[in-house]
Amino acid sequence: MFLANQKPTHPKWRFPAVFATMLCLVLPASRLAADEATRWNEVTAKASFDSGFANYPIPDSRLYAMVHAAVHDALNSIDHRYKLYLPGPTVTPDASPQAAVATAAHDVLVDQFNQLIGFGFPSQLSAIESAYAASLAAIPDTPAKMKGIALGKATAMAILKLRAGDVWNPAALVDPSYKQGTLPGEYRFTPGSDFAFAPKWGEVTPFALSDSERFQPGPPFPLAGKQYAQDFNEVKAIGGDGITTPSSRTPDQTQIALFWLEGSPLQWNRITRTVSAARRLSLWENARLFALMNFALADGYIATFDTKYHYKFWRPVTAIREGNSDGNPDTVADPAWTPLAITPPIPDYDSGHSVEGGAAAQILEDFFGTDSISFSTCSTTLPVGSNCNDANAVSRHYTSFSQAAEENGESRILVGFHFRDAVTTGIKYGRKLAHWEFTHVLRPAH
Repeated sequence: MFLANQKPTHPKWRFPAVFATMLCLVLPASRLAADEATRWNEVTAKASFDSGFANYPIPDSRLYAMVHAAVHDALNSIDHRYKLYLPGPTVTPDASPQAAVATAAHDVLVDQFNQLIGFGFPSQLSAIESAYAASLAAIPDTPAKMKGIALGKATAMAILKLRAGDVWNPAALVDPSYKQGTLPGEYRFTPGSDFAFAPKWGEVTPFALSDSERFQPGPPFPLAGKQYAQDFNEVKAIGGDGITTPSSRTPDQTQIALFWLEGSPLQWNRITRTVSAARRLSLWENARLFALMNFALADGYIATFDTKYHYKFWRPVTAIREGNSDGNPDTVADPAWTPLAITPPIPDYDSGHSVEGGAAAQILEDFFGTDSISFSTCSTTLPVGSNCNDANAVSRHYTSFSQAAEENGESRILVGFHFRDAVTTGIKYGRKLAHWEFTHVLRPAH
């Protein structure tokens, strides 16, 4: 069976095994993006993946959002086509857009990856500096270039100053002292983990959402009800590892489960680059699209973690192993039940992965004015030989953004991580959040 959980060694903190999927990702020069906004999204993805930071999709979403906030504001301080994220310097129409974008992204990445080195992540500074040198080398040495560099530095500094107070590093997010529940339905540490992950992430200031609780859903299904029993028995039957626990999954369903194990920022930014390239967006359009996408992903995680640690609902692996304690006659315990992959040390409800998929699909649908756009994408969490970096990489094809979001959500049931209630609620939650952001921030300036 494919093992999605390897542990790289980082000396200053223990790496939660569930987030570790250290597969090689190589992005050859021939795949450099058509414009600087898209190219620096790809540089961000590669640096995050190669360092292992992509295995922490929650703080990773913050990194993407910071990079693209700086890129968006740098560009729109040259030509004010879309409203700025932060009040910025006087418009500089004679600055080089390429120099401004590259510098804004570079300065955010250097600052953040310098900090990550201190937490034991391998340095990505050489790759970032190489990408920056290539960007600047393509721009003529004129006063416009120097003005663009200065502008990019100013916007990056503004974003870094704004987010300096975030407690985001993985070491700080691991909480072994978190008070576990003891009653049926209450979250307790999942097998393989003696900590809760990011219980205070819901307190992080959102990027665009006015209030992380703005669209918070109601509670999960009551344990004694038929709906809960249906969800319980569904994930029990289909979400097992196929070794310790039998599973009724088909081969395609197993592929779906593993395909979407990949962190949401990594996958949905890849999808965004794919669709953007097919639609031949302009530099300004890409800057706005990537900023909107990553604000929604970052705020989706903040909102869902606020919900998760508000309801503190137990995971299927706990619920199934303790099924005889929940007071429901239609749920039967299996003390040895084992999911397909190690369950993340986070409460079940709602599904953050599903929130991310719903949010991403909504941003893309709102931006392009339609849900019905076809695309294909690969994954880094498929077995070696079929992942993104392989000659025979497996791609899955979708005819709409919502189809991908639904499959992304379904994968969390197939892998044994979530009840269906958490998935369907999460997708709706993400869509509401993202649509609000699309209609309230980075709007056309005129």
